[in-house]
Amino acid sequence: MLDIQGKSNDTIRKKLAPYIGKTVKIKCNLGRNKYETYEATIKKIYNFLFLVEMNDKNRSIKSFSYADIISKTIKISE
Repeated sequence: MLDIQGKSNDTIRKKLAPYIGKTVKIKCNLGRNKYETYEATIKKIYNFLFLVEMNDKNRSIKSFSYADIISKTIKISE
């Protein structure tokens, strides 16, 4: 598990920066004990969100906000 805990967008953005272009696993909590796990590559980091490209046949792009990490809606691991 990556140590991407933080209280602010700035802190989390700095901790995510070294992983741009690298493959990570994202576990997304959908509520009611439902989870989705993605294997994705972090593509871009912006002020309030970051983009990941899914490593599936469609190569779809999803966006997540830093608030998702703060609220523990998503967890990122290597």
